[in-house]
Amino acid sequence: QVQLVESGGGLVQAGDSLSLSCAASGRTFSRYTMGWFRQAPGKEREFVAAIKWRSGSTYYAEYAESVKGRFTISRDNAKSTAYLQMNSLKPEDTAVYYCAADSRSTYLSEIYSSYDYWGQGTQVTVSS
Repeated sequence: QVQLVESGGGLVQAGDSLSLSCAASGRTFSRYTMGWFRQAPGKEREFVAAIKWRSGSTYYAEYAESVKGRFTISRDNAKSTAYLQMNSLKPEDTAVYYCAADSRSTYLSEIYSSYDYWGQGTQVTVSS
């Protein structure tokens, strides 16, 4: 059973930055694809970014088009922690951000249903 604990959300102004962290309790963290999703009020949960470890220092990552060039996903397998660095934040980035783990897929998925473990979510609010 995997538990994910998120932190780092808050209230910032447009153009500012935030860094989110996701600490995992699982002992096979390195094998999981780690993803970040977000959900704004009245909208469906949407893919933000995901990262999958290949070998050594080699990782594969994908990003939603809306955050490319602004957000960076990373992971530290030794600490069983995933991160999302968010720069140049916009009001439309306001949402609850969820960390998720995919323990089953052999590929990096951008689909919500592929992820079987979820954090509690952390609120990110960007004011103008």
